[in-house]
Amino acid sequence: MDAEGRGPETGARVLVVEDEPHIRDLIALHLKLEGLTPVPVGDGNDALKVARGEPFDLVVLDLMLPGLDGVTVCRAIRRETPNNDVPILMLTARREESDKVLGLESGADDYLTKPFGVREFIARVRALLRRPRPSRLVGGTVDENRPVAAKGLTVDPARRHARMDGREIDLTGHEFDLLYLLASHPGIVFSRDALLQRVWGNDTFVTERSVDTLIKRLRRKIEVDATDPRLILTVWGTGYKFAEV
Repeated sequence: MDAEGRGPETGARVLVVEDEPHIRDLIALHLKLEGLTPVPVGDGNDALKVARGEPFDLVVLDLMLPGLDGVTVCRAIRRETPNNDVPILMLTARREESDKVLGLESGADDYLTKPFGVREFIARVRALLRRPRPSRLVGGTVDENRPVAAKGLTVDPARRHARMDGREIDLTGHEFDLLYLLASHPGIVFSRDALLQRVWGNDTFVTERSVDTLIKRLRRKIEVDATDPRLILTVWGTGYKFAEV
C-alpha cells in the first residue's frame, strides 16, 4: 500500500466496454478515483481491436453491445489476445441465471447485474485486481521451475516428475502441464478457455471437451476417489481449480 493508502492495483489499466455513455462515463470516473487508468470503448469490435493491441489488468465488459456482443468479445479475448488471462467482470441488465452461466462459461471471472451500486462495483474490481494472473506467476524462469507440494502431491517441473503420497505418477505431457498449472495456483479458478490456451497453446484441433477429458484422466491417477475429487475441483459454470492449501 502506498503513501496515499491505495492498494497494489493503483495505476492498473482497465478496459471498459459499455455502449451506454452515461454508464461508461460513471464507471470511468470511479475507476479514476481509485487511482486506476480506464480505457473506455463503446463497441464490441473496437473493444476486441484494443484488447489485441494493448495490455490490460482488468476488463469490464457489458453483455449487450453493438458490433460484437459481450460473450463473443469475452471468448475472443480468451483465445486471440495477449490479455487471455486478464480478469473479466461482465455487466448485464439481464437477471436470469442462464445469462450468468453463459457469461461465466464464456470466460468471465465475475458478473454484476445492472443497476449496481458503485461500492459493490469497486469491491468487485479490487477483488479481481488482487487475483494472481497465471501468466505473471508462471512467466518467470524461477517460478517455471519451482516444485510444488500440496496435500500429499509433489510436482517437479524441472524433472517432469509427479508423486502422490510418495508414489510416482505416470503422466502424459499434457497431463503433467495441466496438473502443474492447477497445483501451482491453489484456489485460482481457470476457465476451460484459459486451460486450453495454457496447456495446448495454438492447437486448433482441441476443444473445451478436451479439457474435461484430461481432468477425468488426471483424477483417476491422483484422487483417492475420482468420483468425489478432493484435489482437482469443478467450479460449476466456470472451470476448474486446485483445492486451497
